[in-house]
Amino acid sequence: MAETETYTVTGPDGDEDTVELPAGLVDMLSDQGERPTRVVTDMLLNVMAQQAHAITHHSQGDVPEDVQEINDTAEELFEERFGESLQDALGHSH
Repeated sequence: MAETETYTVTGPDGDEDTVELPAGLVDMLSDQGERPTRVVTDMLLNVMAQQAHAITHHSQGDVPEDVQEINDTAEELFEERFGESLQDALGHSH
């Protein structure tokens, strides 16, 4: 097995978990000079926002109000961080 790098995520209540990634993967995904931790947290927000979108917009039936609110916040945070809407990033028309 190739070398790995470990990243740690700390939750709001202090619990922690780690993820091992192949060494060099974060560098492959980064822009020159970008901090590795920023790349990992960008990817985390990106995936979480996409999952919230999928649950909210592609599920069967009505979506509970709290789920819609979580999705709306995820989309706002995505836009603040990346400078474009999640809808645009996903290629969805308005």
